Amino acid sequence: MAKWAFRCRSLAVLTVLALVAAACGHNDNDDRIAEQDKNAPLGSDYGEGIVVGFSMDTLIEARWLKDRDLFVAAVERMGAEVNVQAAGGDEEKQVFHAENLISLGVDILVVVPNNAEVMTEVVEEAHAAGIKVLSYDRLIKGADVDLYISFDNEKIGRMQAEAIKKQVPKGNIVYIGGSEMDNNSHLLRKGAFSVLQPLIDNGDLNIIEDRFTDEWLPAKAQETMQRVLENAGSRVDGVISANDGMAGGIIDALMTMDLQGKVAVTGQDADLMAIRRIIQGTQTMTVYKPIDLLAETAAELAIKLARGEAVTADKYVNNGKGEIPSVLLDPIFVDQSNIDATVIADGFHKREDVYK
Repeated sequence: MAKWAFRCRSLAVLTVLALVAAACGHNDNDDRIAEQDKNAPLGSDYGEGIVVGFSMDTLIEARWLKDRDLFVAAVERMGAEVNVQAAGGDEEKQVFHAENLISLGVDILVVVPNNAEVMTEVVEEAHAAGIKVLSYDRLIKGADVDLYISFDNEKIGRMQAEAIKKQVPKGNIVYIGGSEMDNNSHLLRKGAFSVLQPLIDNGDLNIIEDRFTDEWLPAKAQETMQRVLENAGSRVDGVISANDGMAGGIIDALMTMDLQGKVAVTGQDADLMAIRRIIQGTQTMTVYKPIDLLAETAAELAIKLARGEAVTADKYVNNGKGEIPSVLLDPIFVDQSNIDATVIADGFHKREDVYK
């Protein structure tokens, strides 16, 4: 990853938009930035008169607070308004919020679904009201979603598994995934097992636990890990944790048997505490997803959809209903060797906070 790629978010967003419109076959953040001279910034009145409905699963995790703030700021910079509704991890409440946004007559509905299946009818209701739907970070299943934007979750899963493979070429592995209701959890697992399965088949790796985690809750992940340790004792060599929050709970469980730092643990989201754990040696790696690029690109694409402008995509992801036009951004592997060159250089975390 070229170092300057981390310092060009606004230009990268413009390039994403150009490539989406052109439906080209590339999907590399650096390539998008390299095309920056072909684009002009969208004006502060571009979204004037448009109201964006943003239906979010939760704001409990710091990551989602960042998404909200960055997305709102990007929409408002274009002169549009945002109505944010966060459901606190309650799928029924999210349906109610989304239907309320539709009834209020928003011009575009952007959804981070709690349950990929439950929001299907919401998409149909939105379309009946003439409102397009953008699926943000997590894919809504079983519905004709107008556009999906996320990071390449299968690639993230492969990154996590490759890190474990490097640390534990032979041994006992635990897989602790995210919410089974979240399509991303399935994509992450698919990517991870594409790396792990050959090693499982030849007997090098043994999966002693493989389960999803309700609502991605760290406490649930900790309970799972505690139970595994009670059954397997110290015979655990690596844990693939789908995200950093759960990794924290898993490492807390490992500490009860003085195994922190002795068992490889993955993560995702580059949370501040995870970065500190990587420095301390209790977490092996994380995956950094430039949320500013995600939020800003989603904001501009949402405004384009609301304005009725043509938006095509360079990727398509099947959601059980059909092939959904998709923009998949590139995730970035982070371990002790490149913290300064990634999350700090990009301004995602301050150096003084990381090394506090």
